[in-house]
Parts: sequence; C-alpha cells; structure tokens
Amino acid sequence: MTGHIHAILGPRDAGPGERQAMLEMARDAIGEVEELERVDVPGRGAGEEGDGSLRTEVEPLIPALQSGSLFGGSRGVLVVDAQNLQKAEAEIVAGLVESLDPDTARLALVSIGSLPAALAKVVKAVGEVTNVKKMRERDAVRWLVAASRDRRVKLADGAAQALVRHFGSDIASLGQALDQLASSPQPVTAAEVETRFRNRPDEPMWHFADAVADGDAGEALRRLSDFLTHGHPLQLLAFIEGDLKRRAMAVAAPDIETLAGWLGSSPEHYPVKKAWQARSRVTNDELRRAVDAVARADLVLKTQPEATHRLTMERLTVALCRWYS
Repeated sequence: MTGHIHAILGPRDAGPGERQAMLEMARDAIGEVEELERVDVPGRGAGEEGDGSLRTEVEPLIPALQSGSLFGGSRGVLVVDAQNLQKAEAEIVAGLVESLDPDTARLALVSIGSLPAALAKVVKAVGEVTNVKKMRERDAVRWLVAASRDRRVKLADGAAQALVRHFGSDIASLGQALDQLASSPQPVTAAEVETRFRNRPDEPMWHFADAVADGDAGEALRRLSDFLTHGHPLQLLAFIEGDLKRRAMAVAAPDIETLAGWLGSSPEHYPVKKAWQARSRVTNDELRRAVDAVARADLVLKTQPEATHRLTMERLTVALCRWYS
C-alpha cells in the first residue's frame, strides 16, 4: 500500500477472521516506523469522559497525530474500531488527519462498517480506502494453504479442510494451529487434525442457513452442532424464524421492491435478494409446515427439559432441509 493515510473497512458482521485480516492489513499499511501508537476506540456510550470533547481513551490521538517520533523518525498510529468515534471526536480527528505530515506520520484506521461522516470525507480526499469482504471458509482454505507454505508445514489432501472444520474462518486460530503442527516431519493428514484438535468454530448462523437452503442435512447438522457448542438453541430458532418470515413474505410479494418495503430494507440488501430468489423453491404447504414446526420447537425449548433441546433442533433442521430445497 502506498500513501500515509489508510482506512481498512470491514463488514458490519465481521468475525475473528475478518478482524485479524484487517489488523494485518493496517500494520502492513503503516510499515516500518520508529514508534507505533495503538488506540482502541471504546463503544459509543462507553469510555470515560475527558476534559474536552474527547473521551479519555481517545485523547492520545491528539499528540500522536500532531507530533513525530520522539526518536526523530516516523511515527505510526493505528486506530482500532474507528467506527465508534463520536461525532465531535470524529470532527477533531478529521482536522488532524487533514494536516498530517506525510514525512513524519503514517495512520491506519480500522473500522467495522463505515467511518463517521466527517472522518470518512477527509480520508476519501487525502487517503486510501480498502474494503475487506466477508471471509468465507473457502477464503480461509486459500489463506491456510499459503500460510502453511510460509511456515513450511506440509498439508496432505483434506488437511486444510479439516482445520477449517475445527476453526472456521478464524485465521488467527488457524495460524496458531499451524504453529503447533510445525514440528511434524511428515505431511499433516486430515486424520491427524481430527485426532489432535477438538475445537468447534464459533461461526455466524448464516452458515447453518445456507446448508439448510441447499437441503444438505449432513452439513446443516454439523453446523447446528458447531453453533450449539457456543450458543443457545433459542438464538438459532429466532434466526430461523426471521428467515422463515422473509421466505413467506417473498412468496406473497408481487415484486422485490414490495418485499423490500415490507421488510424495511433495500432491494439490494443481501437477505432481501436471497429470499426473493428462493421464493419459487417452497410451496405454500411447505411454508405452513415450516411455520408449524418452528412454533412447536419454540414451545419445546421454552417448556421442556434441556435434554430434549438438541434432538428438537436436529429434527427441525432435517425437516427444513427437506422443505426448503
């Protein structure tokens, strides 16, 4: 990356994989500097009030962006979670960024979603913006193959896929797993990965939804098991209810613009487009069955012993795979 001001923008639902990739890109953008100052912006409504318009946690940005390195060289400033800057803070930082000396300072802003308006305007004018897409498992496999070469770890056929099954798209955890495997003199096999690691990835629920939509019951059940390792079945059931609502509305809507209006969203929003494209796959009878099954599963989860919950979700998953595909 060239230039001295960079904004690394990630998806709003960024997970560990995307966050790690964004931090690595930000550090690469800053490059070699005499000093590196990192500022983690607290969430909006959080943090301690400072003497002026900046919260205490954000105040170090003022001297960091105004002065060069104490050692006479270049200074790097890394701002993490820049999307959390409050309006007044963003305006102050924007003014400093606009007059930043390219010979003494380099700045990288890491943001989940868009930067605050005042800061985004300045960065667009004088800096470079890089958008990081949602990292999917196939992206993680490609990253893993390249990282294994760098670490001189030989992966046999299927080993990369086995690692991703255990760690998902979390490239930080995948990197740590490769470090543990670095001592193996022989190519690492999928069986060795399965024996050595017991992790279950903490992945977004849309992985489960995609498997259900494809009618792949085996994959959907694996995704269900992964989710229940970290989350509660009622969380997943609420997600299923939202997906079912969109499907039912898509069947009833005369066009995608009407569907988007009913959902209070844009026709370009991915969940809206996905529901519209899938509207012809499900009959009214299958939708009624799905609604009834989800209602019964909800009743079981809220009234029956916890020992019945996994079986209930497994039966619901298999049924949805049959009705949705």
